[in-house]
Amino acid sequence: MENAARLLIVEDEKTALKNLEHVMKKEGYKVTGTLSGPNALQLLEKQEYDIVLTDLKMEKVDGVEVLEKSRTLYPDSEVIMITAYASIPSAVETMKKGAYDYIAKPFNLEDVRKAVKSALEKVALKKENTQLREQLEQFEGKVKIVTQNSMMQKLLETARQIAPTDCNVLITGESGTGKELFARYLHFMSGRSKGPFFAINCGALTEELLTNELFGHEKGAFTGAISQKKGMIEAAAGGTLFLDEITEMPPAMQVKLLRVLQEKELMRVGGTEPVEVDVRILAASNRNIHEATREKRFRQDLYYRLNVVSIHIPPLSERRDDIPLLCQYFLNKYSVLMKKEVREISPSVIGLLMNYDFPGNVRELENIVERGVALANGHTVEMAHLPDDLKDLDIKTFRRREGRYPTLGEQEISYIQWVLQETGGNKTLAANILGIDRVSLWRKLKKFGLEESDDD
Repeated sequence: MENAARLLIVEDEKTALKNLEHVMKKEGYKVTGTLSGPNALQLLEKQEYDIVLTDLKMEKVDGVEVLEKSRTLYPDSEVIMITAYASIPSAVETMKKGAYDYIAKPFNLEDVRKAVKSALEKVALKKENTQLREQLEQFEGKVKIVTQNSMMQKLLETARQIAPTDCNVLITGESGTGKELFARYLHFMSGRSKGPFFAINCGALTEELLTNELFGHEKGAFTGAISQKKGMIEAAAGGTLFLDEITEMPPAMQVKLLRVLQEKELMRVGGTEPVEVDVRILAASNRNIHEATREKRFRQDLYYRLNVVSIHIPPLSERRDDIPLLCQYFLNKYSVLMKKEVREISPSVIGLLMNYDFPGNVRELENIVERGVALANGHTVEMAHLPDDLKDLDIKTFRRREGRYPTLGEQEISYIQWVLQETGGNKTLAANILGIDRVSLWRKLKKFGLEESDDD
């Protein structure tokens, strides 16, 4: 009864009202009845009704006013008119104003049941469409970083603190960790949120194209330049420009970008007069930018200008507690986008994903869930819906540790520990997998100071 449809019945004849209330309550609806048009308006002010069943001809406040009030306050609700034969032309006129249907007096109760049921189907469809639209807006129109990981929560807090300051930010992290999403988050949390947000990958274009895209050109600057064109830096005025893979930017371009950051102005290709610009620059890289500066591939002065504040996003393998949460988020997202009712991911799939290293990070997880939703026939993503290589392989990924490459010894320790874990501590089996004898394994365990155990 808690989720039952709510009906408001407005009828100034006591007997007719009583009959309608009795029949609609038997149908399982939550029914509120009133003999007064003015009282109906007050009830509508207090709460929404799915269906309003109202007499057309009433004193003081008639059915047309009840209709208009309901349509104004609750566009998804439907209104059904009750009218005498002589008033049918008026009832038809009310349908043009938004009434769903009309029922003539003396009415047949079965006709009333059918009209209410049909109107409720339309209400349910409108509410479902509204919900879908809201969900789509949530997934497409807003910046949402889904996490419960403590490291990520600290990063989000840092982002909220620096977003309003307008300082330049350098975002680092592996491909697929969500660097552009973080940049968008900074933009929408800043005072520039109403301005444009542009993003460009500095490694995806040739130097000439990148120069033109960022700085624009004057008419006649080169063959084909038939008119003046603003570049992204200029077009992002009042907003934010996100430069992804900044370490791939050619040296000559780095000098031009430095001028923008220092002088707040640029020169279009073929131009002779500087153009003032008002833009916040956010940059990102999946490479070691310190190495790039040491090797003179990236200007140190530009690095300092960009790196006023740095945010390093950890790989998904270092925040595994986010995997179930992200799975559910992507499941909801693609169920809505694909108009499917896939509600859950099987425990076996979650278990596999929790033990997978995700070399492609969050982007790879999203692709896996998207595929699962697309292939699912029922309400659940099962193992059969995963990519074959994911089902068959347990991929381990080699990553930098605290900004440096791990030594061979560190990798050897990690691999031995992993094999022992996979074999349940069985050293004989672990030695066979490692391709060494049991004595050699014992020596390595002793050498690396790993916990010893004779359990087989």
